[in-house]
Amino acid sequence: MPDTIPEFKEWTKIARLSRDCVITEKIDGTNAQIFITEDGQVFTGSRTRWITPQNDNYGFAKWVEQRKDEILKMGPGRHFGEFWGLGIQRGYDLFERRFSLFGRIVAKEVPNCVTIVPTLYEGVFDTEKIGQVLQTLVEYGSKAAPNYMNPEGIVIFHKASGQLFKKTIKDDEVPKGVSNV
Repeated sequence: MPDTIPEFKEWTKIARLSRDCVITEKIDGTNAQIFITEDGQVFTGSRTRWITPQNDNYGFAKWVEQRKDEILKMGPGRHFGEFWGLGIQRGYDLFERRFSLFGRIVAKEVPNCVTIVPTLYEGVFDTEKIGQVLQTLVEYGSKAAPNYMNPEGIVIFHKASGQLFKKTIKDDEVPKGVSNV
């Protein structure tokens, strides 16, 4: 018998692919979060850091500060979403900026100043269905910004695995930030 026994690592449980998924529109903006404490403090963040009106990300912290009373209606917790519209990424031909919550909402209430990322399909995971949903976006444009004909793509949440996947309409095979020239 050896003197030391190595730490045991178990094999990861494998989720079944043919399980429910939710497909939402992938909005091209900037990832954002609002964190509300039990005592009503409000913190804002980007995908990677906390932000303030003095050290902001596309004006999101200032946007939240100006709507704090409405934002507090969401209740305590982390509220993740996309901040998008005027001057952010593709802009969607909007004259304002919007905050849209991602699909798995924990908000007690969704205030009028906040929207929800549109759900495009909910059902069993199927690559053919994913293709159909993307084609519908190509033909009819964005659901988040009706009449905008250049949507970015979709996000697929696979419920059994708890994983998110994205698929873009253009250049899906090219990593973000790499030019396909």
